[in-house]
Amino acid sequence: MHSARFGAAASAANRFGLGARPGELARIENNPHAWLLDQLHQPLDGAQWLAGLPTSIDYLRAEIDLNRKRRELRKHGTTDKSANPLAQLYREEFGEDLKRESLARWRIAAGTETPFAERLVRFWSNHFAVSVDKGPAHLYAAPLEREAIRPHVMGRFFDLLLAVETHPAMLRYLDQVQSVGPDSIFAMRVDRRLARVARREHQPARQLGINENLAREIMELHTLGVGAGYTQADVTEFARALSGWSLPFPKQIQREGLRSAFFYRAGAHEPGTRVVLGKSYPNTGFGQARAILADLAAHPATARHLSFELARQFVADQPPPELVDRLASVYLREDGDLAAVYAEMVRAPQSWGEAAMKFRTPQDYVVAGLRGGSIHIGDAPQLLEGLIARLGQPTFMPRSPAGFSDLAADWIAPDAIWKRVQTAEALAARVPRANLDPHRFARELLGPQLRPATLTAIARAEARQQAVAILFASPEFQWRV
Repeated sequence: MHSARFGAAASAANRFGLGARPGELARIENNPHAWLLDQLHQPLDGAQWLAGLPTSIDYLRAEIDLNRKRRELRKHGTTDKSANPLAQLYREEFGEDLKRESLARWRIAAGTETPFAERLVRFWSNHFAVSVDKGPAHLYAAPLEREAIRPHVMGRFFDLLLAVETHPAMLRYLDQVQSVGPDSIFAMRVDRRLARVARREHQPARQLGINENLAREIMELHTLGVGAGYTQADVTEFARALSGWSLPFPKQIQREGLRSAFFYRAGAHEPGTRVVLGKSYPNTGFGQARAILADLAAHPATARHLSFELARQFVADQPPPELVDRLASVYLREDGDLAAVYAEMVRAPQSWGEAAMKFRTPQDYVVAGLRGGSIHIGDAPQLLEGLIARLGQPTFMPRSPAGFSDLAADWIAPDAIWKRVQTAEALAARVPRANLDPHRFARELLGPQLRPATLTAIARAEARQQAVAILFASPEFQWRV
């Protein structure tokens, strides 16, 4: 095998992909660039694992039924003081579905034949982060990835952005469903009713109003980025334009034939013209915020922000500025065509330089072990979920709209490394040992990136399982080089 080509193949599989599988480097060594580029034009893997999972509309309907049962439970009470009957109801209603969601995601990661494309799905899922520790969004993070991100990952950024911002996961996570224009028809009706109640109960009257969370995170995290020159007034104006973006009412959800989990409530929209980043947007209802979103997607600051994040994910924590410039230029020239940006990143020489390397996050690390070790997932994802939770990256729980960090400094503390050693042992215990040659196994996964010291340690291992654990715990397996 030609070492230079084999090294590029290792980078393609391990840095651009989700981790090499036995025999993969040999299959792609003749043209690893073409292997990556081909994935931009293939259907995404995973249909067989995602088939039959509930849609967001299914979950919305199930929540209505759950809330009815909760009201009955509260009405009649319970005699079992040691149990949490409300939590038990939730587990009975959604426990199996949530397990299936987790299992499908692990199976796709471990078995996909398009790992570069799958890493892109995960990149955007983290870019548009929803944290399931916020109860109202708990059921919808996985559907957000399935329904909004996967179908648009190779398309135009604006289409991806619109799909995400109108998804129940984002609308609930960032409290957009609570945002009502204070001068809207709906607000005036509700305020009059609340005022009557307040007078009767001698309490101050409450008023509905704008929630700025979604507008702020779209500008700060999803599009322009911090320091792009927008002001608090821009955020407020955008939030007013977004008022009315919500979910269907329960009666609408229960109707047959409901096609979308998004609903524009015209009566809750704040009337008036909005001015964002110096441009005036007339009151066209839903179209007002949509037009702002389109201009944000096309903004040069967005092009640079997204290009930097992509280069940081796939190349280095501090990516070469010239690479970021190249990607941003393609983004603007191609009207936000994401596949064109990905292709430029693969072709750019800066993506293959000596400084190109990334430390594996916990999820990356466990997925690479599954793929490299040909580990059977089985039907119980709890062990894998437990491993990544212990390593500090539980699925869909970044606890911040900024998502999980992908910087080495945030994952490389001594305690974290020790936990990875323990994880290496847990993964190695599940690697099939029949006909396993540890020396050949190590070279198949890392190629010329494998260090002599690691090969020596593998050779001295007393058992094949220990040899695999040494490989998984080695520095070169921890890094995507």
